[in-house]
Amino acid sequence: MNIIEKINEKFPSDLTVEDIEDKYPPRPEGQIVTRIAPSPTGMMHIGSVYAALISERVAHMQDGVFILRIEDTDTKREVEGATDIIINGLKNFGIEADEGAISRTEETGDYGPYTQSQRRDIYIAYIKKLIEQGDAYPCFCTPEEIDDIREKQTKQGMRTGYYGDWAKYRNAPKEIIQENIDNDKPFVIRLKSSGKHFNKRMFEDVLKGKRNLPENDSDVVIMKATGLPTYHFAHAVDDHLMGTTHVIRGDEWLSSLPLHVQLFETLGWTPPHFAHISPIEIMDDGNRRKLSKRKDPEASVTFYEEKGYAKEAVIEYLMNLANSTFEAFRVENPDKSVWEFPFDLQKMGRSGALLDLVKLDSMSRDYIGRLSAEEVYAQLADWASLMDRDLYERMQANKEYFINIFKIERENVERVRKDFVNWSTIWGEIDYFFDDVFPPIDGYVEKETELSSDVVKGFISDFIESYDDTADNETWFATMKDLAITHKFAKNGKLYKKEPENYNGTIADAAKILRVALTGKAQTPDLYSMMQTMGKERVVERLKLSL
Repeated sequence: MNIIEKINEKFPSDLTVEDIEDKYPPRPEGQIVTRIAPSPTGMMHIGSVYAALISERVAHMQDGVFILRIEDTDTKREVEGATDIIINGLKNFGIEADEGAISRTEETGDYGPYTQSQRRDIYIAYIKKLIEQGDAYPCFCTPEEIDDIREKQTKQGMRTGYYGDWAKYRNAPKEIIQENIDNDKPFVIRLKSSGKHFNKRMFEDVLKGKRNLPENDSDVVIMKATGLPTYHFAHAVDDHLMGTTHVIRGDEWLSSLPLHVQLFETLGWTPPHFAHISPIEIMDDGNRRKLSKRKDPEASVTFYEEKGYAKEAVIEYLMNLANSTFEAFRVENPDKSVWEFPFDLQKMGRSGALLDLVKLDSMSRDYIGRLSAEEVYAQLADWASLMDRDLYERMQANKEYFINIFKIERENVERVRKDFVNWSTIWGEIDYFFDDVFPPIDGYVEKETELSSDVVKGFISDFIESYDDTADNETWFATMKDLAITHKFAKNGKLYKKEPENYNGTIADAAKILRVALTGKAQTPDLYSMMQTMGKERVVERLKLSL
Protein backbone atom coordinates (compact mmCIF):
# COMPACT_ATOMS: atom_id res chain seq x y z
CA MET A 1 0.00 0.00 0.00
CA ASN A 2 1.47 3.36 -1.03
CA ILE A 3 0.71 6.76 0.55
CA ILE A 4 -2.18 7.57 -1.80
CA GLU A 5 -3.76 4.20 -1.14
CA LYS A 6 -3.34 4.85 2.58
CA ILE A 7 -5.06 8.22 2.27
CA ASN A 8 -7.89 6.56 0.37
CA GLU A 9 -8.21 4.00 3.13
CA LYS A 10 -8.26 6.58 5.93
CA PHE A 11 -10.41 9.14 4.10
CA PRO A 12 -12.49 7.30 1.46
CA SER A 13 -13.64 9.44 -1.47
CA ASP A 14 -14.13 8.88 -5.19
CA LEU A 15 -13.92 12.63 -5.93
CA THR A 16 -11.34 13.50 -8.57
CA VAL A 17 -9.71 16.78 -9.52
CA GLU A 18 -11.51 16.59 -12.89
CA ASP A 19 -14.88 16.23 -11.12
CA ILE A 20 -14.11 19.25 -8.98
CA GLU A 21 -12.98 21.50 -11.82
CA ASP A 22 -16.18 20.65 -13.71
CA LYS A 23 -18.32 21.55 -10.69
CA TYR A 24 -16.68 24.95 -10.24
CA PRO A 25 -16.63 26.69 -13.63
CA PRO A 26 -14.71 29.94 -14.04
CA ARG A 27 -16.50 33.15 -13.15
CA PRO A 28 -17.55 35.57 -15.92
CA GLU A 29 -14.61 37.37 -17.48
CA GLY A 30 -13.65 40.48 -15.52
CA GLN A 31 -15.94 39.84 -12.54
CA ILE A 32 -14.45 41.01 -9.23
CA VAL A 33 -14.74 38.40 -6.46
CA THR A 34 -13.69 39.05 -2.87
CA ARG A 35 -14.19 37.11 0.32
CA ILE A 36 -13.97 37.32 4.07
CA ALA A 37 -12.85 34.08 5.70
CA PRO A 38 -12.96 34.28 9.50
CA SER A 39 -12.34 31.40 11.87
CA PRO A 40 -15.01 30.61 14.51
CA THR A 41 -12.63 30.89 17.44
CA GLY A 42 -14.52 33.21 19.79
CA MET A 43 -15.58 36.81 19.92
CA MET A 44 -15.84 38.88 16.76
CA HIS A 45 -12.99 41.38 16.38
CA ILE A 46 -13.80 44.88 15.15
CA GLY A 47 -10.86 44.38 12.77
CA SER A 48 -12.79 41.53 11.13
CA VAL A 49 -15.71 43.87 10.53
CA TYR A 50 -13.26 46.41 9.09
CA ALA A 51 -11.75 43.86 6.70
CA ALA A 52 -15.19 42.56 5.73
CA LEU A 53 -16.41 46.09 5.00
CA ILE A 54 -13.43 46.75 2.71
CA SER A 55 -13.83 43.43 0.90
CA GLU A 56 -17.56 43.95 0.47
CA ARG A 57 -17.03 47.46 -0.91
CA VAL A 58 -14.33 46.39 -3.36
CA ALA A 59 -16.70 43.78 -4.80
CA HIS A 60 -19.97 45.70 -4.77
CA MET A 61 -18.54 49.00 -5.98
CA GLN A 62 -17.77 47.09 -9.20
CA ASP A 63 -20.87 44.88 -9.37
CA GLY A 64 -18.82 41.94 -8.17
CA VAL A 65 -19.39 39.07 -5.75
CA PHE A 66 -18.63 39.08 -2.03
CA ILE A 67 -18.29 35.70 -0.28
CA LEU A 68 -18.47 34.73 3.39
CA ARG A 69 -16.41 31.60 3.95
CA ILE A 70 -16.02 29.91 7.33
CA GLU A 71 -12.49 28.59 7.90
CA ASP A 72 -13.09 26.02 10.64
CA THR A 73 -10.29 23.53 10.07
CA ASP A 74 -8.58 24.46 13.35
CA THR A 75 -10.90 22.31 15.45
CA LYS A 76 -8.86 22.76 18.65
CA ARG A 77 -9.53 26.50 18.72
CA GLU A 78 -13.12 26.42 17.51
CA VAL A 79 -15.66 27.86 19.97
CA GLU A 80 -19.23 26.65 19.99
CA GLY A 81 -21.62 29.29 18.65
CA ALA A 82 -18.83 31.40 17.12
CA THR A 83 -20.04 30.73 13.57
CA ASP A 84 -23.40 32.28 14.41
CA ILE A 85 -21.61 35.24 16.00
CA ILE A 86 -19.76 35.83 12.71
CA ILE A 87 -22.79 35.42 10.45
CA ASN A 88 -25.17 37.49 12.58
CA GLY A 89 -22.50 40.06 13.40
CA LEU A 90 -21.85 40.91 9.75
CA LYS A 91 -25.58 41.00 8.99
CA ASN A 92 -26.18 43.35 11.91
CA PHE A 93 -23.61 45.75 10.49
CA GLY A 94 -25.32 45.66 7.10
CA ILE A 95 -22.47 43.74 5.46
CA GLU A 96 -24.30 41.33 3.18
CA ALA A 97 -22.55 38.46 1.44
CA ASP A 98 -23.76 37.34 -1.99
CA GLU A 99 -22.60 33.79 -1.38
CA GLY A 100 -21.64 31.75 1.63
CA ALA A 101 -22.92 30.78 5.03
CA ILE A 102 -26.24 32.37 6.03
CA SER A 103 -26.58 30.22 9.19
CA ARG A 104 -24.72 27.33 10.73
CA THR A 105 -26.69 24.89 8.58
CA GLU A 106 -27.62 26.99 5.52
CA GLU A 107 -25.65 28.40 2.61
CA THR A 108 -26.36 30.28 -0.58
CA GLY A 109 -24.39 30.21 -3.84
CA ASP A 110 -23.17 27.76 -6.46
CA TYR A 111 -19.52 27.52 -5.34
CA GLY A 112 -19.99 25.88 -1.94
CA PRO A 113 -19.76 24.31 0.47
CA TYR A 114 -18.55 27.55 2.04
CA THR A 115 -17.55 25.94 5.34
CA GLN A 116 -14.11 24.35 5.06
CA SER A 117 -14.80 21.36 7.29
CA GLN A 118 -17.38 20.29 4.71
CA ARG A 119 -14.84 20.42 1.86
CA ARG A 120 -12.38 17.75 3.05
CA ASP A 121 -12.86 15.51 0.02
CA ILE A 122 -12.03 18.45 -2.26
CA TYR A 123 -8.77 19.16 -0.45
CA ILE A 124 -7.76 15.50 -0.38
CA ALA A 125 -8.20 15.24 -4.15
CA TYR A 126 -5.69 18.06 -4.65
CA ILE A 127 -3.39 16.68 -1.96
CA LYS A 128 -3.20 13.42 -3.91
CA LYS A 129 -2.51 15.38 -7.09
CA LEU A 130 0.49 17.10 -5.47
CA ILE A 131 1.80 13.76 -4.19
CA GLU A 132 1.51 12.27 -7.69
CA GLN A 133 3.36 15.30 -9.09
CA GLY A 134 6.13 14.81 -6.56
CA ASP A 135 5.34 18.16 -4.92
CA ALA A 136 4.12 16.75 -1.59
CA TYR A 137 5.10 13.89 0.70
CA PRO A 138 4.12 12.23 3.98
CA CYS A 139 5.89 13.25 7.18
CA PHE A 140 5.82 10.92 10.19
CA CYS A 141 7.57 13.22 12.67
CA THR A 142 6.09 13.20 16.13
CA PRO A 143 5.48 16.47 18.00
CA GLU A 144 8.49 15.60 20.14
CA GLU A 145 10.71 15.25 17.07
CA ILE A 146 9.54 18.62 15.75
CA ASP A 147 10.32 20.20 19.13
CA ASP A 148 13.76 18.59 19.06
CA ILE A 149 14.46 20.04 15.60
CA ARG A 150 13.41 23.49 16.77
CA GLU A 151 15.57 23.25 19.89
CA LYS A 152 18.65 22.26 17.89
CA GLN A 153 18.08 25.10 15.42
CA THR A 154 17.72 27.60 18.25
CA LYS A 155 20.93 26.43 19.93
CA GLN A 156 22.79 26.81 16.63
CA GLY A 157 21.34 30.26 16.05
CA MET A 158 19.49 29.11 12.98
CA ARG A 159 16.07 30.00 11.61
CA THR A 160 13.53 27.56 13.01
CA GLY A 161 11.34 25.49 10.73
CA TYR A 162 11.05 22.30 8.70
CA TYR A 163 13.27 23.03 5.69
CA GLY A 164 16.37 21.90 3.84
CA ASP A 165 18.38 19.27 5.67
CA TRP A 166 16.03 19.60 8.64
CA ALA A 167 13.16 18.21 6.56
CA LYS A 168 13.63 14.65 7.81
CA TYR A 169 11.16 12.88 5.53
CA ARG A 170 11.56 14.89 2.33
CA ASN A 171 14.13 12.50 0.91
CA ALA A 172 13.63 9.60 3.29
CA PRO A 173 14.30 6.14 1.76
CA LYS A 174 11.26 4.44 0.30
CA GLU A 175 11.77 1.57 2.69
CA ILE A 176 11.35 3.86 5.71
CA ILE A 177 8.24 5.45 4.22
CA GLN A 178 6.75 2.05 3.43
CA GLU A 179 7.52 0.70 6.90
CA ASN A 180 5.76 3.63 8.54
CA ILE A 181 2.74 3.22 6.28
CA ASP A 182 2.58 -0.52 6.97
CA ASN A 183 2.79 0.15 10.71
CA ASP A 184 -0.07 2.65 10.41
CA LYS A 185 2.08 5.40 11.89
CA PRO A 186 0.25 8.78 11.95
CA PHE A 187 1.34 11.20 9.27
CA VAL A 188 0.77 14.65 7.85
CA ILE A 189 1.32 15.75 4.27
CA ARG A 190 3.90 18.44 3.61
CA LEU A 191 4.55 20.66 0.60
CA LYS A 192 7.92 19.94 -1.02
CA SER A 193 9.16 23.47 -1.36
CA SER A 194 11.51 24.30 -4.21
CA GLY A 195 12.34 27.77 -2.89
CA LYS A 196 15.59 29.08 -1.47
CA HIS A 197 15.37 31.41 1.52
CA PHE A 198 18.38 33.45 0.43
CA ASN A 199 16.73 34.19 -2.91
CA LYS A 200 14.48 37.23 -3.18
CA ARG A 201 11.38 37.56 -5.27
CA MET A 202 9.38 40.64 -6.17
CA PHE A 203 5.70 40.60 -5.26
CA GLU A 204 3.13 43.25 -6.15
CA ASP A 205 0.73 44.12 -3.36
CA VAL A 206 -2.34 46.17 -4.29
CA LEU A 207 -1.90 48.42 -1.25
CA LYS A 208 1.76 48.21 -0.28
CA GLY A 209 3.21 48.15 -3.77
CA LYS A 210 6.27 46.16 -4.77
CA ARG A 211 7.76 44.01 -2.02
CA ASN A 212 11.02 42.07 -2.29
CA LEU A 213 10.50 39.01 -0.09
CA PRO A 214 12.49 35.80 0.54
CA GLU A 215 11.33 32.75 -1.36
CA ASN A 216 9.53 30.14 0.69
CA ASP A 217 11.72 27.16 1.46
CA SER A 218 9.65 25.61 4.26
CA ASP A 219 7.99 22.26 3.73
CA VAL A 220 4.83 23.36 5.48
CA VAL A 221 2.06 21.01 6.51
CA ILE A 222 -0.78 21.14 4.01
CA MET A 223 -2.85 18.23 5.39
CA LYS A 224 -3.17 17.37 9.07
CA ALA A 225 -3.40 13.83 10.41
CA THR A 226 -7.19 14.33 10.60
CA GLY A 227 -7.41 14.71 6.83
CA LEU A 228 -8.27 18.39 7.17
CA PRO A 229 -6.07 20.97 5.43
CA THR A 230 -4.10 23.76 7.03
CA TYR A 231 -5.12 27.36 6.35
CA HIS A 232 -2.31 27.78 3.84
CA PHE A 233 -3.48 24.99 1.58
CA ALA A 234 -7.24 25.38 2.04
CA HIS A 235 -7.29 29.07 1.16
CA ALA A 236 -5.42 28.44 -2.09
CA VAL A 237 -7.81 25.69 -3.16
CA ASP A 238 -10.91 27.63 -2.12
CA ASP A 239 -9.86 30.92 -3.67
CA HIS A 240 -9.09 29.14 -6.95
CA LEU A 241 -12.35 27.20 -7.10
CA MET A 242 -14.51 30.09 -5.92
CA GLY A 243 -12.91 32.45 -8.43
CA THR A 244 -11.53 34.91 -5.89
CA THR A 245 -9.82 37.76 -7.72
CA HIS A 246 -8.78 39.89 -4.73
CA VAL A 247 -7.64 38.55 -1.35
CA ILE A 248 -7.92 41.42 1.13
CA ARG A 249 -6.51 40.54 4.54
CA GLY A 250 -4.42 41.82 7.45
CA ASP A 251 -0.78 42.55 6.80
CA GLU A 252 0.26 39.95 9.37
CA TRP A 253 -0.10 37.57 6.42
CA LEU A 254 2.33 39.51 4.23
CA SER A 255 5.26 37.29 5.27
CA SER A 256 3.24 34.24 4.11
CA LEU A 257 2.76 35.68 0.64
CA PRO A 258 5.71 33.76 -0.93
CA LEU A 259 4.31 30.48 0.40
CA HIS A 260 0.79 31.22 -0.79
CA VAL A 261 1.90 32.27 -4.25
CA GLN A 262 4.05 29.13 -4.43
CA LEU A 263 1.01 26.99 -3.61
CA PHE A 264 -1.00 28.55 -6.42
CA GLU A 265 1.81 28.12 -8.89
CA THR A 266 2.57 24.54 -7.82
CA LEU A 267 -1.08 23.67 -8.37
CA GLY A 268 -0.92 25.31 -11.81
CA TRP A 269 -3.15 28.29 -10.98
CA THR A 270 -2.84 32.04 -11.38
CA PRO A 271 -2.67 33.69 -7.95
CA PRO A 272 -5.30 36.33 -7.13
CA HIS A 273 -4.39 39.93 -6.37
CA PHE A 274 -3.36 40.36 -2.74
CA ALA A 275 -4.05 43.50 -0.72
CA HIS A 276 -2.64 43.51 2.81
CA ILE A 277 -4.36 46.10 4.98
CA SER A 278 -2.70 47.55 8.05
CA PRO A 279 -4.42 46.75 11.35
CA ILE A 280 -6.44 49.15 13.46
CA GLU A 281 -4.12 50.58 16.11
CA ILE A 282 -4.55 52.14 19.55
CA MET A 283 -2.48 54.56 21.62
CA ASP A 284 -0.85 52.96 24.66
CA ASP A 285 1.35 55.13 26.92
CA GLY A 286 2.15 57.43 24.02
CA ASN A 287 2.94 54.62 21.60
CA ARG A 288 0.88 53.11 18.82
CA ARG A 289 0.25 49.38 18.84
CA LYS A 290 -2.11 46.91 17.22
CA LEU A 291 -5.56 46.67 18.79
CA SER A 292 -5.46 43.50 20.88
CA LYS A 293 -8.41 41.25 21.65
CA ARG A 294 -6.65 40.21 24.86
CA LYS A 295 -5.83 43.69 26.16
CA ASP A 296 -8.42 46.03 24.69
CA PRO A 297 -12.19 45.78 25.25
CA GLU A 298 -12.59 48.02 22.18
CA ALA A 299 -11.34 45.14 20.04
CA SER A 300 -14.56 43.19 20.54
CA VAL A 301 -17.76 43.96 18.68
CA THR A 302 -19.62 43.42 21.97
CA PHE A 303 -17.97 46.57 23.34
CA TYR A 304 -19.81 48.68 20.78
CA GLU A 305 -23.05 46.77 21.28
CA GLU A 306 -23.00 47.17 25.05
CA LYS A 307 -22.07 50.87 24.86
CA GLY A 308 -24.97 51.35 22.50
CA TYR A 309 -23.24 52.62 19.39
CA ALA A 310 -25.60 52.35 16.44
CA LYS A 311 -24.34 49.81 13.93
CA GLU A 312 -24.61 52.42 11.17
CA ALA A 313 -22.47 54.86 13.16
CA VAL A 314 -19.77 52.22 13.66
CA ILE A 315 -19.79 51.42 9.93
CA GLU A 316 -19.48 55.12 9.11
CA TYR A 317 -16.54 55.38 11.49
CA LEU A 318 -14.82 52.34 9.95
CA MET A 319 -15.44 53.75 6.48
CA ASN A 320 -13.77 56.95 7.62
CA LEU A 321 -10.77 54.94 8.83
CA ALA A 322 -10.59 53.20 5.46
CA ASN A 323 -10.98 56.35 3.32
CA SER A 324 -10.33 59.76 4.88
CA THR A 325 -12.46 61.33 2.13
CA PHE A 326 -15.60 59.89 3.73
CA GLU A 327 -15.94 62.81 6.14
CA ALA A 328 -16.14 65.31 3.28
CA PHE A 329 -18.67 63.05 1.55
CA ARG A 330 -20.86 63.03 4.65
CA VAL A 331 -20.76 66.84 4.96
CA GLU A 332 -21.74 67.23 1.32
CA ASN A 333 -24.31 64.42 1.39
CA PRO A 334 -25.96 64.43 4.84
CA ASP A 335 -28.95 62.41 3.65
CA LYS A 336 -27.14 59.73 1.67
CA SER A 337 -26.56 56.20 2.91
CA VAL A 338 -23.03 55.19 3.90
CA TRP A 339 -23.29 52.55 1.17
CA GLU A 340 -23.45 55.30 -1.47
CA PHE A 341 -19.95 56.51 -0.61
CA PRO A 342 -17.56 55.85 -3.53
CA PHE A 343 -15.03 53.77 -1.61
CA ASP A 344 -11.62 53.51 -3.25
CA LEU A 345 -9.17 50.79 -2.18
CA GLN A 346 -6.27 52.84 -3.54
CA LYS A 347 -7.03 55.66 -1.10
CA MET A 348 -6.41 53.50 1.95
CA GLY A 349 -3.43 54.52 4.04
CA ARG A 350 -0.43 52.21 4.22
CA SER A 351 -0.04 52.66 7.97
CA GLY A 352 -2.52 51.42 10.54
CA ALA A 353 -5.61 53.52 11.21
CA LEU A 354 -5.77 54.83 14.78
CA LEU A 355 -8.86 53.99 16.82
CA ASP A 356 -10.24 57.24 18.23
CA LEU A 357 -13.33 56.85 20.41
CA VAL A 358 -13.73 60.63 20.63
CA LYS A 359 -14.10 60.71 16.86
CA LEU A 360 -16.50 57.78 16.99
CA ASP A 361 -18.58 59.65 19.58
CA SER A 362 -18.71 62.67 17.30
CA MET A 363 -19.78 60.63 14.28
CA SER A 364 -22.31 58.77 16.44
CA ARG A 365 -23.83 62.09 17.59
CA ASP A 366 -24.12 63.17 13.96
CA TYR A 367 -25.75 59.89 12.98
CA ILE A 368 -28.37 60.04 15.74
CA GLY A 369 -28.93 63.69 14.87
CA ARG A 370 -29.99 62.67 11.36
CA LEU A 371 -32.69 60.32 12.62
CA SER A 372 -36.33 61.21 13.11
CA ALA A 373 -37.82 61.01 16.60
CA GLU A 374 -39.59 57.80 15.64
CA GLU A 375 -36.33 56.28 14.37
CA VAL A 376 -34.53 57.25 17.57
CA TYR A 377 -37.28 55.58 19.59
CA ALA A 378 -37.20 52.40 17.48
CA GLN A 379 -33.44 51.97 17.54
CA LEU A 380 -33.16 52.81 21.22
CA ALA A 381 -35.92 50.31 22.00
CA ASP A 382 -34.12 47.62 19.99
CA TRP A 383 -30.95 48.22 21.98
CA ALA A 384 -32.73 48.48 25.34
CA SER A 385 -34.61 45.23 24.73
CA LEU A 386 -31.23 43.47 24.92
CA MET A 387 -29.18 45.68 27.19
CA ASP A 388 -31.52 47.58 29.54
CA ARG A 389 -34.82 45.88 30.25
CA ASP A 390 -35.95 48.54 32.75
CA LEU A 391 -35.58 51.23 30.12
CA TYR A 392 -37.24 49.04 27.51
CA GLU A 393 -40.30 48.45 29.69
CA ARG A 394 -40.52 52.16 30.48
CA MET A 395 -40.38 52.94 26.77
CA GLN A 396 -43.10 50.43 25.98
CA ALA A 397 -45.37 52.00 28.60
CA ASN A 398 -44.68 55.60 27.51
CA LYS A 399 -44.07 55.38 23.76
CA GLU A 400 -45.69 58.66 22.68
CA TYR A 401 -44.08 60.56 25.56
CA PHE A 402 -40.63 59.27 24.55
CA ILE A 403 -41.19 60.17 20.91
CA ASN A 404 -42.29 63.69 21.89
CA ILE A 405 -39.15 64.04 24.00
CA PHE A 406 -37.04 63.03 21.00
CA LYS A 407 -38.82 65.61 18.84
CA ILE A 408 -37.38 68.45 20.94
CA GLU A 409 -34.88 70.41 18.82
CA ARG A 410 -35.12 67.74 16.14
CA GLU A 411 -38.03 68.84 13.98
CA ASN A 412 -38.41 72.21 12.22
CA VAL A 413 -35.13 73.59 13.55
CA GLU A 414 -32.02 74.91 11.82
CA ARG A 415 -29.64 73.04 14.12
CA VAL A 416 -30.60 69.62 15.38
CA ARG A 417 -29.63 68.72 18.93
CA LYS A 418 -26.61 66.42 19.16
CA ASP A 419 -26.45 65.61 22.85
CA PHE A 420 -27.11 61.90 22.32
CA VAL A 421 -23.74 60.12 21.99
CA ASN A 422 -25.09 56.58 21.82
CA TRP A 423 -28.04 54.55 23.08
CA SER A 424 -26.53 53.90 26.51
CA THR A 425 -26.23 57.64 27.26
CA ILE A 426 -29.71 58.75 26.21
CA TRP A 427 -31.51 57.83 29.41
CA GLY A 428 -29.11 59.96 31.43
CA GLU A 429 -29.93 62.91 29.15
CA ILE A 430 -33.73 62.64 29.46
CA ASP A 431 -34.47 60.96 32.80
CA TYR A 432 -35.63 64.25 34.34
CA PHE A 433 -38.78 64.02 32.24
CA PHE A 434 -39.98 61.28 34.60
CA ASP A 435 -41.17 62.16 38.10
CA ASP A 436 -40.11 58.91 39.75
CA VAL A 437 -36.44 59.59 38.95
CA PHE A 438 -36.53 63.31 39.74
CA PRO A 439 -36.12 63.52 43.53
CA PRO A 440 -35.83 67.22 44.47
CA ILE A 441 -33.21 68.28 47.00
CA ASP A 442 -34.05 71.16 49.28
CA GLY A 443 -32.62 74.37 47.93
CA TYR A 444 -31.35 72.80 44.68
CA VAL A 445 -32.64 75.69 42.57
CA GLU A 446 -31.07 78.31 44.84
CA LYS A 447 -27.80 76.42 44.86
CA GLU A 448 -27.60 76.04 41.10
CA THR A 449 -28.72 79.60 40.27
CA GLU A 450 -26.91 81.27 43.18
CA LEU A 451 -30.04 83.31 43.92
CA SER A 452 -31.82 83.84 47.20
CA SER A 453 -34.81 81.75 48.21
CA ASP A 454 -37.06 84.81 48.14
CA VAL A 455 -36.10 85.64 44.56
CA VAL A 456 -36.52 82.04 43.39
CA LYS A 457 -39.81 81.38 45.11
CA GLY A 458 -41.28 84.76 44.24
CA PHE A 459 -40.52 84.35 40.54
CA ILE A 460 -41.74 80.74 40.39
CA SER A 461 -44.98 81.56 42.24
CA ASP A 462 -45.89 84.34 39.85
CA PHE A 463 -44.86 82.24 36.84
CA ILE A 464 -47.23 79.47 37.89
CA GLU A 465 -50.07 81.97 38.08
CA SER A 466 -49.33 83.37 34.62
CA TYR A 467 -48.40 80.14 32.81
CA ASP A 468 -50.50 79.48 29.71
CA ASP A 469 -49.52 76.24 27.98
CA THR A 470 -51.61 77.14 24.91
CA ALA A 471 -49.43 80.15 24.08
CA ASP A 472 -46.96 79.87 21.23
CA ASN A 473 -43.24 80.14 21.84
CA GLU A 474 -43.02 83.85 21.04
CA THR A 475 -45.96 84.79 23.25
CA TRP A 476 -44.74 82.58 26.08
CA PHE A 477 -41.28 84.12 26.00
CA ALA A 478 -42.66 87.67 25.96
CA THR A 479 -44.80 86.91 29.01
CA MET A 480 -41.87 85.30 30.83
CA LYS A 481 -39.65 88.25 29.97
CA ASP A 482 -42.13 90.80 31.31
CA LEU A 483 -42.48 88.76 34.49
CA ALA A 484 -38.70 88.59 34.87
CA ILE A 485 -38.37 92.35 34.50
CA THR A 486 -41.02 92.78 37.18
CA HIS A 487 -38.88 90.60 39.46
CA LYS A 488 -35.86 92.83 38.88
CA PHE A 489 -34.10 90.88 36.14
CA ALA A 490 -32.37 93.10 33.59
CA LYS A 491 -33.70 92.81 30.05
CA ASN A 492 -30.19 92.42 28.66
CA GLY A 493 -26.62 91.76 29.75
CA LYS A 494 -25.42 95.27 29.00
CA LEU A 495 -27.88 96.80 31.43
CA TYR A 496 -27.05 94.26 34.13
CA LYS A 497 -23.33 94.81 33.72
CA LYS A 498 -23.81 98.57 34.11
CA GLU A 499 -25.89 98.37 37.29
CA PRO A 500 -25.55 94.87 38.82
CA GLU A 501 -26.55 96.10 42.26
CA ASN A 502 -30.02 96.97 40.97
CA TYR A 503 -30.83 93.57 39.44
CA ASN A 504 -31.08 89.89 40.36
CA GLY A 505 -29.58 88.92 37.04
CA THR A 506 -30.65 88.88 33.40
CA ILE A 507 -33.63 87.39 31.56
CA ALA A 508 -31.43 84.32 30.95
CA ASP A 509 -30.98 83.96 34.73
CA ALA A 510 -34.73 84.09 35.21
CA ALA A 511 -35.18 81.36 32.60
CA LYS A 512 -32.48 79.37 34.39
CA ILE A 513 -34.66 79.33 37.52
CA LEU A 514 -37.39 77.57 35.54
CA ARG A 515 -34.92 75.27 33.80
CA VAL A 516 -33.33 74.08 37.04
CA ALA A 517 -36.68 73.79 38.83
CA LEU A 518 -38.05 71.60 36.03
CA THR A 519 -35.00 69.47 35.25
CA GLY A 520 -32.43 69.84 38.00
CA LYS A 521 -29.95 70.88 35.30
CA ALA A 522 -28.57 74.23 34.25
CA GLN A 523 -28.20 73.21 30.61
CA THR A 524 -30.94 71.48 28.67
CA PRO A 525 -32.63 71.63 25.28
CA ASP A 526 -35.13 74.39 24.48
CA LEU A 527 -37.09 75.32 27.63
CA TYR A 528 -40.41 76.05 25.91
CA SER A 529 -40.33 72.76 23.99
CA MET A 530 -39.57 70.82 27.15
CA MET A 531 -42.48 72.39 28.98
CA GLN A 532 -44.81 71.64 26.10
CA THR A 533 -43.65 68.02 26.15
CA MET A 534 -44.04 67.69 29.92
CA GLY A 535 -47.55 69.12 29.85
CA LYS A 536 -49.01 71.80 32.11
CA GLU A 537 -49.90 69.52 34.99
CA ARG A 538 -46.39 68.10 35.30
CA VAL A 539 -44.81 71.55 34.83
CA VAL A 540 -46.88 73.13 37.59
CA GLU A 541 -46.37 70.22 39.99
CA ARG A 542 -42.63 70.19 39.30
CA LEU A 543 -42.36 73.97 39.90
CA LYS A 544 -44.30 73.71 43.15
CA LEU A 545 -41.60 71.40 44.51
CA SER A 546 -39.30 74.43 44.67
CA LEU A 547 -41.67 76.56 46.74
